[in-house]
Amino acid sequence: MNQSAVPQDVNHIALIGNFLPRQCGIATFTTDTYQALRARFPDVQVDVYAMDDHPGRYDYPEAVTAAIPQHDRSAYVATARRIEASGAQVLWLQHEYGIFGGEAGGHIFALLDRLTIPLIVTLHTVLEKPSASERTVLEGLLRRASKVVVMAERGREILERVYGASPKSIVTIPHGVPDRPFAEPDAFKARFGWDGKRVILTFGLLAPGKGIETIVEAMPAVVEKNPDAMYIVLGATHPNLVAHEGEKYRDSLKARAAELGVGDNVAFIDAFVDHDDLIDYLQAADIYATPYLNPAQITSGTLSYAVGVGKAVISTPYVHATEILADGHGVLVDFRDSAAFAREINNLLGSARNLGRLSSRAYARGRTMIWPRVVEQAMDEIATSIAAQPRRLRGGGDTDTKVLPPEIAAVERMSDSTGMLQHSIYSVPDRRHGYCIDDNARALMLMSAVPDLDAATRDKWMTVYASFVQYAWNPEARRFRNFMNFDRTWCEDVGSEDSNGRTLWALGVTARDAHEAKHRDWARAMFDSTATLALELESPRAQAFAMLGAAAMLEASPRHDLATQILRRFPDEHLKLLDAARRPEWGWFEIVLAYDNARLPEAMLRAGIALQRPDLVACGIDTLEWIVAKQTAPEGHFRAVGSESFGRVYADPLPFDQQPLEAQATIDACAAAFDATGDSRWYDEAKRAYDWYLGVNDLDLPLATHRDGGCFDGLMPTGLNRNQGAESILALQMASCAISGLSIRAGKVAGTQRDVA
Repeated sequence: MNQSAVPQDVNHIALIGNFLPRQCGIATFTTDTYQALRARFPDVQVDVYAMDDHPGRYDYPEAVTAAIPQHDRSAYVATARRIEASGAQVLWLQHEYGIFGGEAGGHIFALLDRLTIPLIVTLHTVLEKPSASERTVLEGLLRRASKVVVMAERGREILERVYGASPKSIVTIPHGVPDRPFAEPDAFKARFGWDGKRVILTFGLLAPGKGIETIVEAMPAVVEKNPDAMYIVLGATHPNLVAHEGEKYRDSLKARAAELGVGDNVAFIDAFVDHDDLIDYLQAADIYATPYLNPAQITSGTLSYAVGVGKAVISTPYVHATEILADGHGVLVDFRDSAAFAREINNLLGSARNLGRLSSRAYARGRTMIWPRVVEQAMDEIATSIAAQPRRLRGGGDTDTKVLPPEIAAVERMSDSTGMLQHSIYSVPDRRHGYCIDDNARALMLMSAVPDLDAATRDKWMTVYASFVQYAWNPEARRFRNFMNFDRTWCEDVGSEDSNGRTLWALGVTARDAHEAKHRDWARAMFDSTATLALELESPRAQAFAMLGAAAMLEASPRHDLATQILRRFPDEHLKLLDAARRPEWGWFEIVLAYDNARLPEAMLRAGIALQRPDLVACGIDTLEWIVAKQTAPEGHFRAVGSESFGRVYADPLPFDQQPLEAQATIDACAAAFDATGDSRWYDEAKRAYDWYLGVNDLDLPLATHRDGGCFDGLMPTGLNRNQGAESILALQMASCAISGLSIRAGKVAGTQRDVA
């Protein structure tokens, strides 16, 4: 493959790992990978995102597009947005435990879960006996990765045996090495003051696991036969070890060498050397030794570099060494066996012929590992992954969608005699998370909204959800509780403001819409005894929910004093919020976007209708038009404000993760706008939001499951969140009820969608 032969359609790669000047093996590897890609494929853009354990400490080169603070989860999310916006076709991730934040490095999924491009992962460690969290992380990577790169066949075997990885997803690519001509050591020794010395070299960040003491203790026997022998330990102490205990380990090694009488034959070079200097040091050595103590070590960059420049290697039999030195390409001795190291070092130093032959064999193996060959193999895997990425056809949603009839099968599936459970794993209720009043309040409203429901079924579930709401009331705190464990114990004495406001909303709607007087009477009595809490709410959304409940109560009972008081309390406050937050391009009540956004203009519209205040109606229309515009994709379909947008000051919304609640809120707000103005365009806007459930969305994927009334939990960059929680199911069913009712009021024909997956 010549330099111009870039695999077809590969032009832009994102690369994540540590990067020089950070001092560690992953930083060296990622830097070498970047440089090799740029040298071998100069027409391919490579963006580097450097993992940063000490933000502000490193002076990164221009090659680094951005740094990712290791422990800042939001930075992973922001980096995902940046990678998506960059046009990168693939992400190549260098994975090592300890370089990503979160438990076992789990923060990396905040980034990976927001990418739509293929993922290539190079595993620098493959644990045969992982902890539970380490297993969870690696299995998560295996699920997401198009290809998983290991540097030793033992890594492949462990992935298949321990983690159940698919053999088709695993590829073995050796650790890259520099492309240097073979050279005699004596040509380089003068530079380091080693003339006349026989040099045994160990290189790498100094730490106890490197087993340096094994060779220090071998040196008396070596020096006895080879008085000119020098053992050089090259490398700075590992930064984490320095931070914990300073240079205690290095000093103990020096003391041991002196105690053994070989202090003049053991030298420590405390430096993190750059790439070119490292190669010169290696080429000046006669023997390279890796006395590492961890038999499971899958990768050693320093061993690879030594083989790459043709060093005779003596090593302990850790995994990488047994593979790379197999078939006579190096010498293996047992762990901690100083006598064996002394014997093999003396054998090589005593025979120029044997030393030369072993060096030549190592160099020949190294030719298969030079960086140009390594990145060629990697580029082939990248090209295969890009080519295998599904090509989604735009505009695949049915633009002539009809309305689904309400169907409560999924609601019943998520409910028991206590109430409606919060979450599911796929479609199966997850009892571990118990119940919340938010969902039970929504379910209570739905039971009144479904038009053609068997009376006994309606009565059963109305009673269950009403009972949950009733039991949630804490008379001592004069607030509703929210979260309940599966064993019916409460998780708190007072629920959030939003949950309290939403419960008052449900009570007002039930008092107005319940099909039986017994439920209407109960709801009104419950509202009367609890709704004063609304007057103390401070959250704009909680206030909006309470306003919606008060407006419904006024429809049920036009002279209801407490409902009137609530409805008069908050609209002027919201007008002030709007004035304070407004900018020429920002016509919203808050300086950020969040969840359930359309409830704010809906509440103003319902208050304006109830109080006969045109100024509130006008405010509701203006702000609804603004948020509808923000929720419109360039192609014209509805795009829910994604949850990753929440809390970004004066910023346009981001597309993911899109949740069903937002479409339902928009439909309800559009219905309020139609009721206030009679303008049929609000039906069209509501229908556009409704069609989001049916597949007219950014991914052309339906969220609704027609046969059982289910709804997936949202649109992720990589596809559907296939769980079906209570909030999502209820959002779809209430949206279906709302759009059907609006279609009748607007004189539209709302047919039935026959078959949605």
